[in-house]
Amino acid sequence: MKELFKKLRKYEIQIRKAINRQMQGDFHSVFKGSGLEFDDFRPYQYGDDVRTIDWNVSAKGHGTFIKTFKETKEQTVFFLLDVSASQNIGTADQQKIHIGKEITGVLTLAALKEAGLVGLECFSDEPELYIKPGKGVPHGYRLITQLFSLEPRSKKTDLNRILALAMQRLKRRSIVILISDFIDTDYDKNLKALAKKHDLVVIHLMDPREKDLPNLGIVPLKDQETGKTVWVNTGSSEFRKTIGNRYSHTQAHLEELCRRFGANYLAVNTQEDYVPSLIRLFKVRNSSRRAG
Repeated sequence: MKELFKKLRKYEIQIRKAINRQMQGDFHSVFKGSGLEFDDFRPYQYGDDVRTIDWNVSAKGHGTFIKTFKETKEQTVFFLLDVSASQNIGTADQQKIHIGKEITGVLTLAALKEAGLVGLECFSDEPELYIKPGKGVPHGYRLITQLFSLEPRSKKTDLNRILALAMQRLKRRSIVILISDFIDTDYDKNLKALAKKHDLVVIHLMDPREKDLPNLGIVPLKDQETGKTVWVNTGSSEFRKTIGNRYSHTQAHLEELCRRFGANYLAVNTQEDYVPSLIRLFKVRNSSRRAG
């Protein structure tokens, strides 16, 4: 575990230096939210910004009401990490699950220095590990230790259920970092709801083996989540085309959803160094903060 923390701190420092050098020391804005959260309603008064009028409340016929907000002193960064069996794809030390855990660890260390609170939900088709948002380096080390010690109970995935649960858990607007391979369906509606309520960052873990299977002839393939084994002809052009199209469609669909819903999207190839990818993500978020 000591070597793990050393590795994560090294990557975190590398990212911090790159962002500070390229963005003139404005790294903290990566984890900075709007600074405001909903407080209450009050009657509209002359001079109030009409954009703050809540028309749903006002339509009840008791007058015109506006939303009031209060400044938040602490930002919450909450990780949603997929630990289902489909994450166990890749080389021995470069599986999607390993990369997902490392990215969570690196960003936890970075977030604790810039934000107030950091929390975590690891999931399959059910909650596997929940760590309530907390602050301070000791909290971060406990989070990372429990994360890397986790042995999931279930092999399946249910993104829709977990996104709904996250919205129930998080009462105030937070930065939500969702890390998964997104091998699932019917989660669009809750992804949209999560992006509307929170500042959503989607990190899409991808392994090239899922798209470009080697030609091994007729071989048995085991579905990691269902445990079922089927025999397939990996040399079949039709089979290879189907696999490639499915892989590409998932990425294109998810990227389009994020664009429409206003979420940040980042694809991470598990066979490549993910630090440059994270730096690109931070530059995009930093630029959007400045533009806003």
